[in-house]
Amino acid sequence: MSEILTEKIEEFRLSEYATQRMKFSKVGVVGCGTTGQQITLMIASRGIEVVFLELNQKLIDEAFEEMGEALDQKINHWGLTKNDEKLILSRIKGTLLYKDFKDCDLVIDSILSKTREFSKDIRQGVFKNIEENVSKTAIIATNSTSSVITELSSELKHRERCVSLHFSTTAPDAQIVEVVKGLYSTEEVCENIRKFLKLINKIPVAVEESPGLLSVRLGVSLISEACDLLMEGVGTKEDIDFVMKKGLGMPLGPFEMADKIGLERVVRWMDDLYNEFGDRKYKPSPLIKKLVRAKHYGRKTCEGFYRYDDLGYKLKDQNQKVVCTQV
Repeated sequence: MSEILTEKIEEFRLSEYATQRMKFSKVGVVGCGTTGQQITLMIASRGIEVVFLELNQKLIDEAFEEMGEALDQKINHWGLTKNDEKLILSRIKGTLLYKDFKDCDLVIDSILSKTREFSKDIRQGVFKNIEENVSKTAIIATNSTSSVITELSSELKHRERCVSLHFSTTAPDAQIVEVVKGLYSTEEVCENIRKFLKLINKIPVAVEESPGLLSVRLGVSLISEACDLLMEGVGTKEDIDFVMKKGLGMPLGPFEMADKIGLERVVRWMDDLYNEFGDRKYKPSPLIKKLVRAKHYGRKTCEGFYRYDDLGYKLKDQNQKVVCTQV
């Protein structure tokens, strides 16, 4: 009778592998306004846990409500199922405490800033609070385009793990993310960030440190030039947008793009760039400033260069009265 061969089942166990933690299995986000929500959903939709920090419970509840509405819109356009929405939201947690970032491999600052100086002071405080509550290997990043990552990280103990990431929230489906390596950032950290971005199906683009990076400097310049053309009477805003879309293949014309970004953000970006470079091409156009003074910020208020319905769709009849419930 042939000998029966036996092997220990322990050699085939999965447990010790299953308990290993995947890199970037949890990401933190500081600030869950419009931009923070889009970043949170972008990451959570790729199967990664996200914990976001806000100032109070009311803001946390509002963020969840708004993220649910954003996902509902995708469901209405056959981009998601109801089960997908439940899974995405189940991966998201709101918190009031920095200590809840302790297991995060990456924490992204996405707070709203009013001026560059305000932004620098507040963000430096945020970075210090993050560092006190995360591991030494966790990466700290900012989504700010006006703040320089070297300046933000200069007072940290482990400033070599800081980078700048700019997600394009104007076009959430855009595949690129601008990655800025600061003066202190190590190549290992930048390589890990590139791996993370590929994990969430984004293409990293290396950019040198400069306020505005590539996207904002080019974007606001285009919007500013479009405003000059409109004031000079070279073309109507509809024709200018039409030429840029049909002639150059842009998904949105400059006025449509400004409305989507938010005109108050465009003014803030341009003021920051003008203060940094002193170039008059970055001075906000009187057209935009007039609309901002009237609190016509674009899609979010249903009025900007164009008029919109509550879902953010441009009205065919631009004389139609709008009643906006978004703000």
